[in-house]
Amino acid sequence: MSPEETRPPSVTRKTVVISNSALAIMLAALSMLGPFSIDTYLPAFPNIQASLGASAIEVQQTLTAYMFSFAVMILWHGALSDAFGRRNIILVALAVFAVATLGCASAHSIEYLWAFRMLQGVAAGAGVVIGRAIIRDLYAGSEAEKLLSLVTMIFSIAPAIAPILGGWVVKHMDWRAIFLGLFIYAVLLLIYCYKRLPESLPPEKRQPFNPEFLYQSYKRVFRSPLFHLKSGAIAFNFAGMFLYVAAAPVFLVEHLGLGPDQFGWQFIPTVGGIFCGALTANRLAGNIPLARQVLIGFSLLIGAGTFNLIYHAIFPPMLPWSVAPLFFYTFGMSMVAPGVTLLVLDLFPNIRGIVASCQSFTLTMLGALVAGVIAPVLSHSPVALAFGQLGFILIALSLWLCGHRYRRLLDMRKEPNAWETLE
Repeated sequence: MSPEETRPPSVTRKTVVISNSALAIMLAALSMLGPFSIDTYLPAFPNIQASLGASAIEVQQTLTAYMFSFAVMILWHGALSDAFGRRNIILVALAVFAVATLGCASAHSIEYLWAFRMLQGVAAGAGVVIGRAIIRDLYAGSEAEKLLSLVTMIFSIAPAIAPILGGWVVKHMDWRAIFLGLFIYAVLLLIYCYKRLPESLPPEKRQPFNPEFLYQSYKRVFRSPLFHLKSGAIAFNFAGMFLYVAAAPVFLVEHLGLGPDQFGWQFIPTVGGIFCGALTANRLAGNIPLARQVLIGFSLLIGAGTFNLIYHAIFPPMLPWSVAPLFFYTFGMSMVAPGVTLLVLDLFPNIRGIVASCQSFTLTMLGALVAGVIAPVLSHSPVALAFGQLGFILIALSLWLCGHRYRRLLDMRKEPNAWETLE
């Protein structure tokens, strides 16, 4: 087969030709902006508090400010990319992120840090949203799932190394060096994407950017029960993990007695599970029914959450048992997410960018709620954190099962004898 035949249909000689592995690395690097923006500065909370004369709650709200603006703007990244092209919006977002990150590094008050963190959140979500749309523009079926899993595997490096790097910086330099490092990363990524990122959505396939079309598109998505059920399953699984990310400064320092340079005790098993789960999903794609893969993932999630709760109800927090369940939790989460994400995107094939934005919005708004409200309420007790995580898992499983059942009922209405054709 010739190179012309193997090239994705929307990537022509007039655009940049890029291999699957290079595309996965680029999209993963874009997705890393999010965890780098969150996890890297978590060990610096006490230093930021002392440097800016702020309270612990005020420093915690820099995370909430980022998550809130991230969630609001993420609704628009997909719509903008549907109208103006995937590549253009990513390049603009990277430029804005670089400016905002430099502002964070130079902030002289907590209010300025809030403002620039919000501007970071405005831009950071473009990569993860538009990256999913790019994958689905170019590939279908198991190929799309494999590439999405590969992106997840590479992306999983970021949450592992981010808090470790942040702890090392805090120990040897000023906390502002964390944001200067992020600024350099964003600039280098901007240059790389300018040179190598292909445009996957040609002009003839773009949608109009006008209020009426956007209103109707968002209404279609948010009025879809299947969208809420399937995207909700992903969001609540993520919330169970993010609960421990947001509570890390308390869970690790106060309950486990670790220092700012020891955050790897939590984040390495967390990311190890993400990597291994994504690798497993990549290998299983196309070989077993998606529903079976998802249920295997949920079995791991429930097992991890149950062990976590039982252990902390009986024993005091202790390494490695307090962090080991996070490996199996994120392993299961990464087996569930890729396939279900593609199911969500395929609900509305003509507006995948908007669908990706809406899905990321639901996930991020729940994450903001976890960071700003739930984690501070539950972080006083390891048992409370474990109970909250298990609750999120059960909600996610219920949404997935209801969504699967609802889909089957819709298919039965269209074709009464179709039971045997379903997964």
